[in-house]
Amino acid sequence: MQKIFSFGFWNSIARLILRNRIIILILIGVMTFLLSTQWKNMRFSYTEANLMPDDHPVNQVYTDFLDKFGEEGNLILLGVQDSAIFTPEKFRAWNQLTDKLTSYPEVDHIISPSSLKELKKFEDPKRFEMVPLLSENPDSLELQNFEKQLFTELPFYENLVYSSHSNTIQTALYLNKELVNTKARKEFVLEELDPLIEAFEETHNIDVRVSGMPYIRTLNAQNIVDEIGLFILAALIVTSLIFFFFFRSARATLISMVTVCVGVMWAFGVIGLLHYEITILTALIPPLIIVIGIPNCIFLINKYQQEIQKHGNQAKSLQRVITKVGNATLMTNVTTASGFATFILTDSKLLQEFGVVASINILAIFILSLLIIPIIYSYLKPPKYRHLKHLNKRWIGGFVDWMENMVRNNRIAIYISSVALLALSIIGIYTIRISGSILEDMPKETQFFQDVKFFEREFDGVMPLEIIIDTERPNGVMKLSNLKRMEELEQFIQDIPELSKPLSVNRIVKYAKQAYYNGNPKYYQLPTSQERNFIMPYAKNLSSEDGIMEAYVDSSGQYARVTTFMQDVGTEKMEEIEQDLIPKINKIFPEDRYDVSLTGKALLFQKGTTYLVKNLVISLGLAILLIAGLMAWMFRSARMILISLVPNLLPLLVTAGMMGFLGVPIKPSTILVFSIAFGISVDDTIHFLAKYRQELKANNWKIKKSVYAALRETGVSMFYTSIVLFFGFSVFMISSFGGTVALGGLVSATLLFAMLANLLLLPSLLLSLERSIANKKVLKEPAMNIIEEENGDVEDYLDKKN
Repeated sequence: MQKIFSFGFWNSIARLILRNRIIILILIGVMTFLLSTQWKNMRFSYTEANLMPDDHPVNQVYTDFLDKFGEEGNLILLGVQDSAIFTPEKFRAWNQLTDKLTSYPEVDHIISPSSLKELKKFEDPKRFEMVPLLSENPDSLELQNFEKQLFTELPFYENLVYSSHSNTIQTALYLNKELVNTKARKEFVLEELDPLIEAFEETHNIDVRVSGMPYIRTLNAQNIVDEIGLFILAALIVTSLIFFFFFRSARATLISMVTVCVGVMWAFGVIGLLHYEITILTALIPPLIIVIGIPNCIFLINKYQQEIQKHGNQAKSLQRVITKVGNATLMTNVTTASGFATFILTDSKLLQEFGVVASINILAIFILSLLIIPIIYSYLKPPKYRHLKHLNKRWIGGFVDWMENMVRNNRIAIYISSVALLALSIIGIYTIRISGSILEDMPKETQFFQDVKFFEREFDGVMPLEIIIDTERPNGVMKLSNLKRMEELEQFIQDIPELSKPLSVNRIVKYAKQAYYNGNPKYYQLPTSQERNFIMPYAKNLSSEDGIMEAYVDSSGQYARVTTFMQDVGTEKMEEIEQDLIPKINKIFPEDRYDVSLTGKALLFQKGTTYLVKNLVISLGLAILLIAGLMAWMFRSARMILISLVPNLLPLLVTAGMMGFLGVPIKPSTILVFSIAFGISVDDTIHFLAKYRQELKANNWKIKKSVYAALRETGVSMFYTSIVLFFGFSVFMISSFGGTVALGGLVSATLLFAMLANLLLLPSLLLSLERSIANKKVLKEPAMNIIEEENGDVEDYLDKKN
């Protein structure tokens, strides 16, 4: 009865589809049009992806910091390592460049060598004033003196304007804090700043290095945008070529491409409809839909051609495509979508959005395949003999014979190989490291990546690490005892190779003492309490024209900010730095009298990566539990979980071992590999076990005969789909992002291992465990027939109903 109900349900679906072809095509067209109107809502992120929830303590500290001091990631740096810059002609050109940049509304203010001022002491009345270091049109001699003075007598500007390592100078552009996280930043960087710099370099033969968080973020985002189209085109070309190679039919290939292209249009529409941002994860979804959608097309078209070859009746063939393959493809797409849907259960907004869009569109591409392929074929003539020749390819038969021979005669070798791979993988897993590097995935061959490395060499980093000191009393920052504590902390930071010389209010205080002693650089230090009394009358009217005081002390004078810039270090090194810093901070600033916090974009990204990896591991665990539960329900056997999970978990472990041996770190892009691969590879297991159970009933529960029959029947389709998936995911390896390359390569390798495990290890386990698991008692009537029975009575029943 269950078989008749199941067949009856899918037969009703088949009749509904085939009797309403025009209406369904119109509905698909209307739906596609409506979703295309949502494309305008797709937007690209102008802020860093928040890897942690808003209420996470690390995020709360950062939000509190922004409330007190404003946006920190608004600094763009222009660096020049060229002694000729201090010649009149080139220095004048550099001035004109900075003057031009100052005129843009996106630029708040600029600190440049040409605009530098010196703090001077005046007596009548007693005061400090910022006096320009250069005249408007300096000559060679003046510039020579300026260069010497800058590098030897003005430590205040060290790492602000000049490098302590060489004669490199830099201009600092502080973008408008209101505009730095908007579209205006992107337009300024790509349409104004870059062309201006390129023209300057070409005209004056000066190599200008550009960096800073806003610049890195903009170019990184633009690379993501550029690669979406490249991925979609590459995925379409690769999958269509493989599809044509297998089917040798331009018509079948074109129908499949139309189907997945509509799926891609829907994917963009769903992203726009939900008002999600395009991130490095959501950018992967359109090509992912192509890669996952093509196997659906293979199953449906292959079944249609098999039916045509069998009896030549087109109407009956189309109906049986839907009734016999519909259930199997539904279940495999549901398991794949379930694997992606587990991302929704994490606390990461980035992963939640990826999970929502991916799972919705995987089910959508299934529906589109089930509707479009039978309907289009219904309007076409039945395939000719030349279109069906691929069903009898000898080389595929040779591959199936090899698999059967291995399972029949070399099961011990299969087990030994599996155990050896497992042991090697465990060794490799112990060598895996976690990476929270902001730059690691960035395109290494790009100029902006090389510029980041330049600033790391010359200025010790571009990624800000912030330390907030709460003195717990108004105007507490400027107490000399607190300034000395900050100085002790800054000295400690300077001794950490990965951190730059810090910036804080101490700079202006030390510069004031130097100015009091007529600019003598040996007095660039904190004043004593006695000196402080002498200096105070001069400092009363001092205004911080360059914003140093306001930038590093809040309006109440209670909170101080110490900024250091980090080199690009991974999670492990960052944790080591934290372990060194925090005890020192607690010693200098006792916790009962001060509240000191670490924050900044560098730390935020490091913590976010660790948090995201943890959530991805949880997501993978949930995916395994969910799919195991589905398997147990579908086959009505808890023991089948063991059979189904072993050949799917082994490839994941092998991939993890490969990552260890190849030095590929665990990071958000690579940890995704496991959830994606597991959700897809388990489809093969479902197909095989469903066919195996069907063969058991057909062969009167003769296990060996059923295993080999299932192997021969499903081996070809598994091989086809695995090859498509292998090459489909390989297109991600053309990316310029290291993480995307690793994702493509690792998923491809994992799916290849999974195919071999499902075709060799799975049938071997069934044969070896026939008494305890793979028997009639365990494999009772399933919750649903995944692959419909080739049963004459049921088919006769359906024929009568028609």
